[in-house]
Amino acid sequence: MRVHFIAIGGSAMHNLAIALHLKGFTVTGSDDEVFEPSKSRLATHGLLPKKEGWDEANINDELDAIILGMHARKDNPELLKAQKMGLKIYSYPEYLYEQTKDKTRVVIGGSHGKTTTTAMVMHVLKTLEKDFDYMVGAQLEGFDTMVRLTKEAPIAVFEGDEYLSSPIDLTPKFHWYKPQVAMLTGIAWDHMNVFPTWENYISQFTIFADSMPERAALIYFDGDEELVKLATEKKDKLDVQAYSTLPYENKMGQVVVKWEGKEYPMSVFGDHNLQNMNGARMVCNKIGISDDEFLTAIGTFKGAAKRLQLLEKNEYTNIYLDFAHSPSKLKATTNAMKQQFADRRLIAVMELHTFSSLNKNFLPQYKHTMQMADQAIVFYNPEVLKHKRLPDISKLEVSDAFDQEGLLVMTESEELVGWLKKQDLKNSNLLIMTSGNFSGVDLKALAAELI
Repeated sequence: MRVHFIAIGGSAMHNLAIALHLKGFTVTGSDDEVFEPSKSRLATHGLLPKKEGWDEANINDELDAIILGMHARKDNPELLKAQKMGLKIYSYPEYLYEQTKDKTRVVIGGSHGKTTTTAMVMHVLKTLEKDFDYMVGAQLEGFDTMVRLTKEAPIAVFEGDEYLSSPIDLTPKFHWYKPQVAMLTGIAWDHMNVFPTWENYISQFTIFADSMPERAALIYFDGDEELVKLATEKKDKLDVQAYSTLPYENKMGQVVVKWEGKEYPMSVFGDHNLQNMNGARMVCNKIGISDDEFLTAIGTFKGAAKRLQLLEKNEYTNIYLDFAHSPSKLKATTNAMKQQFADRRLIAVMELHTFSSLNKNFLPQYKHTMQMADQAIVFYNPEVLKHKRLPDISKLEVSDAFDQEGLLVMTESEELVGWLKKQDLKNSNLLIMTSGNFSGVDLKALAAELI
């Protein structure tokens, strides 16, 4: 098979390119810019384009497929030539389905927690030495790539993102996968630039459920009102099963799950993680893994990168980094930190960085999301608003939206870093929440300096 990637440098795209290369395909690609770590990883496998930019000569009738990334535009010259020649053009989720349509597909979806839960399932499968393909939205410890595709593996585990598939395919990614086993963690409005209303957003999950084959398993969190409605509507077509938080207690600062008379120590904490873990247990049951096997294997799971990732610690202070940026993620992560370390002061810093979070109409969704923090700080860069072509927002508007006593709002990274360096962090934890880096701050280096 000969496959060409238009916009090969993307996070998902370059991982899929490497996966197909390792499967034995002939892979080529192009992009107008490729950044690290994609650049080094593509180069390692001999897949880095020899020059930046687009070249119609890359498109010829010897290609079996074109895979189009979101970074490309509709007027991309390579895309236009491929369309003119009538070549088959796929989005990457469509191509993942094409490569796994004869396998048992497991999809973890939802507005929050899907990367972590997918990572949990993958960790257990790997620990138990099961053969499986996968696609996940973060680089995980113990896995060389974010995508694996083989001829032999009977199972494929996918993170089910609801964002769009490609510039010419406005299908949400998870609509492509048609899983026999699916788990939905919760529904909280996100991606306002694509789904402008709450009703439009939640309808995508109904479409996802409708895409599943008859009697497929739909596992859902019973604490989410919208998921309970969805499960009730689909119970005649699908095998719907609810999950809640695993029973556990804290022993000497460690979470211990209690299940069927046994105790299982865990490496992660927080109700949200213990909810996701229970859903992952039920998913694994569906693919032949017992409760004891699952709970024993998951004990060594330390979390996905940027999902309550411990950056630094000493006797008095822990500093965590989390990808949280949407209101539901912000609240769950802040609550988990305070719950686990009730005797420590919690400083929570978050960055408004995504299109939705910087949208003036969306800001009220953040009301009271960091209430559990003893000191909450919100950072945003006005230049990012200009780049995203969004109207200006004032510090007062941000403060009013969060509606939290003592909230600090900052717009200069130097001011934020300076404030943090002045704090006495003894008997305190610092929680950093962002999908960016506070306008160029080396967060690992900052954590090391603060400790």
